[in-house]
Parts: sequence; structure tokens; C-alpha cells
Amino acid sequence: MDLKINHIQHIGIPVSNIQKSIGFYEKFGFTNVMPSSFEIEGEKGGIVAMMKRDSIILELYQMPASYLTEITNRKDGHIDHIAFDVDDIELAFTTIKENHFTILEKEPVFLNFWNKGCKYFNILGPDGERLEFNEIIK
Repeated sequence: MDLKINHIQHIGIPVSNIQKSIGFYEKFGFTNVMPSSFEIEGEKGGIVAMMKRDSIILELYQMPASYLTEITNRKDGHIDHIAFDVDDIELAFTTIKENHFTILEKEPVFLNFWNKGCKYFNILGPDGERLEFNEIIK
């Protein structure tokens, strides 16, 4: 399969207290370069902080209140996904679909993140890990 991947775009970490986590990562020199919010299944209240230091980006996200027990009850760590940066999300989606990977979304999903938004989709790895492919719209 010929798929152009530029670099790891970010690592997603679910958190139970976004302000506490932002403060923690700021001590290591990270800066919140993209604060935002989101809703999931119609429930508002999700909060995102893209924390950047040099070329490293960590996506800290706090789920809406009804989802928080999933995060606080985890026993195996909190890294949720690894995201790869791609130039053309539609081409990446088609290429991965043609190669019979398990894609979690029906099509690339738009999020109102960054300046003009981004589109992403996830696949499952052999042990259930999520790999995200993401294009920041320019």
C-alpha cells in the first residue's frame, strides 16, 4: 500500500480535569495552542487543549460529564490514539478502505479545530489500538 504519512501529528490523552492537566503539561514547556470544545452524540461539554512544545503535540481532552467515569476507571493508562498527519484525507481514506483495514467512521469527520478545521478518521490496529489519520485544512 502506498500511503504518504508525513509524521505523527498528535497523541490523544483523555483527562478527567482539563485545567489540572493543562497546568501539569505547562510545567514541561507545553503551551495550549488550540483550546476548543466539542459534543459527542449530542451531548455538549467536551473540552480540548492541543498542547504543543516544539514539534510535539498532545491532545488533552475532557469528555462531557456522563463519559468521565470511563476515563477515571481505566486501569491500563490513558493514551487513547496516535494521529498521523496526511496531506489528502479523502485519498488516505480511499487507500485504507481499498486495503481492507477496519475503519471506524463511515467517512472522514470534520471538526472545527485549528484555523479552518480538520478532517480525520480512525482505524483499528491488531490489538484494538486506534490509529487516526488527520488532515488540518489549510
